[in-house]
Amino acid sequence: MGIGMQIVYLGFAGSTAIESEAAVQLLRLHRFAPALANCHLAIELLRRDGARPRYDVRLDLVSDVHVLKPLPHCEAEDPQRALRDAFDAAERELITATAGEGARCRGH
Repeated sequence: MGIGMQIVYLGFAGSTAIESEAAVQLLRLHRFAPALANCHLAIELLRRDGARPRYDVRLDLVSDVHVLKPLPHCEAEDPQRALRDAFDAAERELITATAGEGARCRGH
């Protein structure tokens, strides 16, 4: 069974390009599927008094035993850049969390 992902857009309608990028990034986490059941992804358009719009991406990981692990927010002017940064952080977190579990997540 694969890893599920729920996506929420806040302040804008989202786009096919963003959704496609999220799906590609989710594939990076597939090697952690035995320990990961789901992801919650929130992408919010931030508007600041006359400044260029920025996007805040929040990614929460849900373990196979349904423990929620919120990750730090990632923010950028390009929503796809913020998305990639969030999944970079998720990958680092999962590598660290599974490092002590032997070869379960090695040899991807």
